Amino acid sequence: MSAVMITRKVRKWEKLPGKNTFCCDGRVMMARQKGVFYLTLFLIVGTCSLFFAFECPYLALHLSPAIPVFAVLLFLFVIAMLLRTSFSDPGVLPRALPEEATFIEMEIEAANGNVPAGQRPPPRIRNVQINNQIVKLKYCYTCKIFRPPRASHCSICDNCVDRFDHHCPWVGNCVGKRNYRYFYLFTMSLSLLTIYIFTFDIVHVVMRSVDKGFLNTLKETPGTVLEVLVCFFTLWSVVGLTGFHTYLISLNQTTNEDIKGSWSGKNRVQNPYSHKNIIKNCCEVLCGPTYPSVLDRRGLMEEDSSISATPVAPSSSSSTTSSSNPVPQTTKTTAPLIPNEHTPDDAKPSIAASAEKSPSPKEEHPPAKVPPLASPETDVETSITKDKTH
Repeated sequence: MSAVMITRKVRKWEKLPGKNTFCCDGRVMMARQKGVFYLTLFLIVGTCSLFFAFECPYLALHLSPAIPVFAVLLFLFVIAMLLRTSFSDPGVLPRALPEEATFIEMEIEAANGNVPAGQRPPPRIRNVQINNQIVKLKYCYTCKIFRPPRASHCSICDNCVDRFDHHCPWVGNCVGKRNYRYFYLFTMSLSLLTIYIFTFDIVHVVMRSVDKGFLNTLKETPGTVLEVLVCFFTLWSVVGLTGFHTYLISLNQTTNEDIKGSWSGKNRVQNPYSHKNIIKNCCEVLCGPTYPSVLDRRGLMEEDSSISATPVAPSSSSSTTSSSNPVPQTTKTTAPLIPNEHTPDDAKPSIAASAEKSPSPKEEHPPAKVPPLASPETDVETSITKDKTH
């Protein structure tokens, strides 16, 4: 039994730590708990389908054909923002390599010195200055890195996320630096879509009730009743969430900073990331540059894998042959029969000696001599000499 090392190339997303799932060869990145995301998708698609089936034909005929057209455009925008938020990298930071983690540990030990037994070591913190204000960088014991400013470790995805806002189960992903603007656009467009459907549901019921009565209208359009109930309970949460994030964007804060009270605690430390201007803060969050992913999920890396190789048992015929004609085993490697420019000089005499000692089969059994066949020219010459002699 022997092990053979085989090196093969794999995608980096296959070896990334954390609790994320990847699809489409690493192009799609989500959290492992995706049940609530499917519920969100079902509620949006189901409610809009009922609206297109029950209300849109009547409203397009009696009010305006632009009503279903605008509803379709708004629905497509909501789905696009939802998928963009759910399927993207929120800004996950790569973990330190073993060599980097060892070097960081050595730096921390050298800075802290020898801690006496029984005493708690000082916290692993580094201070940086941002806009003339000291900001503390905390050390992550899982990722083995000092987290950048505004980054935090998500306990659900088990990754450090840059500018971590929160983990949203409704979208099935973390909300961070790379997908926050799409999350905000999703909540805002979903609020508009909910208000739009809820309003025209009421208009549809009122217009039908004028001719057929309120109870008869409810009996004829059960889908409308279901839509009104779903939109009524969804409206408060979605609109409230959009208003809360609008407030955070105007102050250039994150949900994580607001919950922890990072800039509104006892010390009354001012937010170093705020521009003291609502328009500038909104432009930075919503219109800033799109940051690339630092994971390189679809990059290639080499992986060494060992495969156990079992020796092949010789067959019966080969075993009998080897027993009848034993061959002495040698540890030296045999040189090529024809020496070339890569053959060492000390191997060439051994080749000649082996050639002299072991004659070829052609020398042991020389071929029988066969008279050469006469060509047509030789036949003509012999016939002429015969005529001259006669």
